[in-house]
Amino acid sequence: MKKYSQETMAGIFVLAGLIAIGILTVKVGSLTLLGQDTYSLFARFKTVAGLNSGNTIEMFGIEVGKVAGFTLDQDKQLAVAELKIRKGVKIYDDALASIKTSGLLGDKYISIDPGGGSDKLLRPGDFIIDTVHPMDLQDMIGKFAFGSVQEGKPDK
Repeated sequence: MKKYSQETMAGIFVLAGLIAIGILTVKVGSLTLLGQDTYSLFARFKTVAGLNSGNTIEMFGIEVGKVAGFTLDQDKQLAVAELKIRKGVKIYDDALASIKTSGLLGDKYISIDPGGGSDKLLRPGDFIIDTVHPMDLQDMIGKFAFGSVQEGKPDK
């Protein structure tokens, strides 16, 4: 009888540990398991290099969502980012989305200027039309270092 209760206690301890790890994972990962408290918007960019699913979306320096994923718009030859925005955050049809870097070499995130010059709010599934692609550090260094060199033209 005593052996059975020790096994039961060990099982309860392991189960409690697994539950604690699960809760910690959800909290740290900012995942929502129950209910949908976000809505999806989309934005087309020339490139999304360095941007990953789960990166933050900020408005005025405050996190308002996460990047959900990416697809390719082959007709327009652009990358499409799916943006999960917290419900209650108002974004207008004249909004601007830009990819920025946190610090000099930090993580990339999407910054949204919500607009407001228009009275029309974006609805779930709509596209943010105005986007700005990120400055490429390698391109900037190349232009600075070799500003007078034309790419693709041989020296004579």
